[in-house]
Amino acid sequence: MSSSSWKGYISFGLISVPIRLYAAARASHVAFHEIHKKCGTRVHQQLYCPYDKEVVSRDEIAMGYEVDKDKYILVDPAELKKLEPQSSTAMEIIQFVKLSEVDPVYFDTSYFSIPEEAGERAYALLLQAMTDMDYAAIAKVTMHQREHTVIIRPYQNGLILHTIYYPNEIHEAKGYGKTTTKNLKKQEIDLAEQFAKALVKPFRPEQFHDTYAERVEQLIGSKNAGKPAPKAEKGKRLAPVVDLMTALKQSLAGEKKSAGAAKPRKLRKTA
Repeated sequence: MSSSSWKGYISFGLISVPIRLYAAARASHVAFHEIHKKCGTRVHQQLYCPYDKEVVSRDEIAMGYEVDKDKYILVDPAELKKLEPQSSTAMEIIQFVKLSEVDPVYFDTSYFSIPEEAGERAYALLLQAMTDMDYAAIAKVTMHQREHTVIIRPYQNGLILHTIYYPNEIHEAKGYGKTTTKNLKKQEIDLAEQFAKALVKPFRPEQFHDTYAERVEQLIGSKNAGKPAPKAEKGKRLAPVVDLMTALKQSLAGEKKSAGAAKPRKLRKTA
């Protein structure tokens, strides 16, 4: 198991539950290194001071906050440590909410909470109460020099935490939500809904995978074996739709055809 991201307590009234937090998910991708073409050696990045014109070692680095152009206030880690709030060791449940009230746009990073042996009974009590009520809890926790607001909810017989963005961190995109088209025809809407319904299936996360990463790995394997690179995948030629009705009818017909082809054929009985 990877090292914990945080150790402390969940505080619920006078009940304190000692727990550890572990990252619940991490993005995965094919990683490349920067290589010197001339000799094939991996290059290293160095810290360089343009004022003294010299390479600087890690033990010479300090933290600085820019207050003006090229003017910094140096801050010692010990000074920051003294400023840590109570939530650095204990996250107190502030309130309970219906999870449906929290828009997914606020969700950031997920963590599994695992109780210490002394807190297993209190942990189980909180988990059972939240499961029965179908509520999530809101609390605050300080990690990595930042105080986060978190959502705690039951998940697969445990309590999972999600750090959430603050409102000022939710950005705006010019033109988003400004769609002015109001003359959609009922037949167009009906066909769009029919096509959507034809694609409705149970959510099976295991069926989704990164096909690009797979093709990159195939490329690396081919090059390592001295074989030709795999052929590029042919994509659909896309263009803006002019006739919505025709496009919807063709989409629906194509989906019905593919769905029919996917059904297993019944074997005929032979004499």
